[in-house]
Amino acid sequence: MVNVPRLVIAAPSSGSGKTTVATGLMAAFAGRGLAVSGHKVGPDYIDPGYHTLATGRPGRNLDAYMCGPELIAPLFAHGAQGCDLAVVEGVMGLYDGASGQGELASTAQVAKLLRAPVVLVVDASSQSRSVAALVHGFASWDTQVRIGGVILNKVGSDRHEALLREALDESGVPVLGVLRRAPQVAVPSRHLGLVPVAERRGDAVAAVAAMGDRVRGGCDLEALMALARSAPPVPGAGAWSAAEAVGDCGGAVPLAAPSRDRGLRPRTPAPQSPEGMEYDREGMEGTPTGPGAVVAVASGPAFTFSYAEHNELLAAAGTTVVPFDPLRDEALPEGTTGLVIGGGFPEVYGPELSANEPLRKAVAELADSGAPVAAECAGLLYLARSLDGLPMCGVLDAGARMSERLTLGYRDAVALSDSVLAVAGTRMRGHEFHRTVLEPGAGDAPAWGMHQPERRVEGFVQQGVHASYLHTHWASAPGTARRFVERCKG
Repeated sequence: MVNVPRLVIAAPSSGSGKTTVATGLMAAFAGRGLAVSGHKVGPDYIDPGYHTLATGRPGRNLDAYMCGPELIAPLFAHGAQGCDLAVVEGVMGLYDGASGQGELASTAQVAKLLRAPVVLVVDASSQSRSVAALVHGFASWDTQVRIGGVILNKVGSDRHEALLREALDESGVPVLGVLRRAPQVAVPSRHLGLVPVAERRGDAVAAVAAMGDRVRGGCDLEALMALARSAPPVPGAGAWSAAEAVGDCGGAVPLAAPSRDRGLRPRTPAPQSPEGMEYDREGMEGTPTGPGAVVAVASGPAFTFSYAEHNELLAAAGTTVVPFDPLRDEALPEGTTGLVIGGGFPEVYGPELSANEPLRKAVAELADSGAPVAAECAGLLYLARSLDGLPMCGVLDAGARMSERLTLGYRDAVALSDSVLAVAGTRMRGHEFHRTVLEPGAGDAPAWGMHQPERRVEGFVQQGVHASYLHTHWASAPGTARRFVERCKG
């Protein structure tokens, strides 16, 4: 059973102050000497970075769309092991989830799966008595969601606070905190949301400390802890284990059954598996061969988007994971046999990435050798011929540029070509989040066929390279990590 005291921090809508309150609570309780675990509902990579600063532990995501509802409690238990408190930051509004999928991937669904009380953060800047109607509506919409209290944000004055408290006295939902307007604590943002921790360094540390001070001064921490301790155990939810997951190779994949149908097919025959390495189509299993693997993982300010479970799975599958910074390092880590380049903001650091010609050449040579290379979104752009006219690695014969259009949303995808990550026909769920365009958007052997919001092919599979805009969560398909590592050892 999962029996960690826990709170879900939710709001009626985006922009209400969830990140400030959730991160501030983590910092305030960690400052009291408690072991605190931070979690984020949905696919967001940036907020968990601030959670990590606040708690000193890896921030983790809970995404019921990409990982499936059945993995939410095990992933939560994995992240919260040994902790005195877990704080889960919600996504968007409390009841907002995957488009057209009901409650799937909503904060409300995660709160129910974890049997966790919800603290509703309300932007009270333009209301007084109406706040009671708002809170009542959210508390009564789904009786399985327990609204345990309210934190009022952006309160203007003592008089304003008194009016809000008087109104909420009639609702039966206690006020657990009041935060005054404080724009100096705001975290800067840009075209894809908040600026990541890795780019702000000392400023990010100061911002998290300020959030902790605000919450400490404006919230009833004793009442919040009592509420967290009131959460009942979650039955039958053992902690997720990377070692068990790669050993089982994907028994908990939400959409495990391969399918070549649905009208999406490769434009050329899918390449065959490498000689001497056979994989069954269900579990993507094989037999490890060869020496130990060293997987280089891009990190630093330009490549900040990564789920903690990915490196854990790579390590559990038998590899040494070595981070490197493409902005600074002129060579790949010694002994590199595979390369993972996740998401981030290469468009912000285009000149610096382009100027590091020795590393660009090293990446191109590794890819040309046939070594496994997995690239998502920012990694896709880095492997391209150019980004906004600046030379990149030139592994892919495609050019990238910034766009005014935001591409955002969950995706159902099917692998269209055998690759270092999956066999053709494997179905996966993922997420896209970018303001760039790649031309062409797919190679002769596309990586994925997308089923929503429109039917299209996307990405590149060539030699050992798998490059795509699609972000995936490998905990949903641990055979992905095992297959990649086996190719590194091959």
